[in-house]
Amino acid sequence: PSSPPPTLLSLFDLVYEVTGHQALNSGPYPVVVSTWPFLEAVRAAWRAVDNGFSAVDAVVEGCSACEELRCDGTVGPGGSPDENGEKTIDALVMDGVTMEVGVVAAMRYVKDGIKAARLVMQHTEHTLLVGEQASVFAISMGLPGPTNLSSSESMEKWIKWKENHCQPNFWKDVVGGCGPYHAKDFVGLYDETCSNTTPVGNIRSSSHIGLHNHDTISMAVIDKMGHIAAGTSTNGATFKIPGRVGDGPIAGSSSYADDEVGGCGATGDGDIMMRFLPWI
Repeated sequence: PSSPPPTLLSLFDLVYEVTGHQALNSGPYPVVVSTWPFLEAVRAAWRAVDNGFSAVDAVVEGCSACEELRCDGTVGPGGSPDENGEKTIDALVMDGVTMEVGVVAAMRYVKDGIKAARLVMQHTEHTLLVGEQASVFAISMGLPGPTNLSSSESMEKWIKWKENHCQPNFWKDVVGGCGPYHAKDFVGLYDETCSNTTPVGNIRSSSHIGLHNHDTISMAVIDKMGHIAAGTSTNGATFKIPGRVGDGPIAGSSSYADDEVGGCGATGDGDIMMRFLPWI
């Protein structure tokens, strides 16, 4: 077979690490690549695609493995609590052949984010379902639930955060201690209700972004037919404001796939990334 294009060479480094020399002798495809050193997730995707399954199937298998393993505490259940101590799931899968996308965001009570996203893509004409109604949909389609997505570790993390006066957090220009918060500019209008609030100087916006409090898995796969799919699964930023959705379930911001062009994925501070990456 012909040599792989230069853009694929870095992907082969990961395939080599996961599967050994035999991957390099089978032609340019299949290829599996993901963010971060989530090797078990990549191995799961590789087993699927190497056995002839589609790129979409392989992405789902890989991200599902990461959800099950709770990779870095940032994927699947039991990881990053929001301000109320609750866990929610965001996930996306995209088919580079049909350009179809399935997404769930802020999904409660269901741990299988990427499988729920695929069900949205397969069985609805929508792209994105959110919140508790995403959970109702996923359960009605056969996924396990309702399930408590918290763990002893996530609750311990949340309790320590509360004891630290809810710092760091994602609020800015507000007063309110550990909440409820009020906009600083309107405190004067609510003197009676806000008389006991913490001064604004004690509430700071969080810049505490690190490996174990925000990240996720994004994965791209090229199957034996040369078709491409991409996907993402995350439980979001630690101590996020309830209802927050980051870049994870946004096509073109966390992941994207197009058979005519390629596939890509990224992780990081999703609130920043959404401002600059929806066109990739």
